[in-house]
Amino acid sequence: MTWTFILITIAGIILKFLTSPPSALVGWVLNKFELHPKLEAENSTITYDEEYLEGGKKRNVIDSFNEAQFLYKNHIFPGKEASYLQPETGSMPYIIYYNKKNKKITYHVFAYENHVDVVKQWKKKMVSYTLDADYIQKITSSDNRLLDNA
Repeated sequence: MTWTFILITIAGIILKFLTSPPSALVGWVLNKFELHPKLEAENSTITYDEEYLEGGKKRNVIDSFNEAQFLYKNHIFPGKEASYLQPETGSMPYIIYYNKKNKKITYHVFAYENHVDVVKQWKKKMVSYTLDADYIQKITSSDNRLLDNA
């Protein structure tokens, strides 16, 4: 009788844990597999037109990237990877090198007037998605206007 009570209690605890896990565990699992993570300035390096960004501009780009709204994921077909890294639009990408623990992730951020395309590379994997990031869109469009007037 006591063993039955103990087994029912243990089964109840396991069932309760599986149906509503603690939020720390859920947060850890979601962070492990998120497509668009939050970046930290001290673990990242940003280049634009082969020049390193520092200070306020770097902070603004990272803040805009972190606050950007995810719009949709773009599907990359095998053999078409190069067209995502070097699009025919001729826009210069922000390249963000991010070290997260033992992972090295590279983000190629292509800004346009109405959206931002991001190509995320780690190991031999590549994923592309589209964001709405106001600051990155504004500074890139103003840089393009300056280049057009020159």
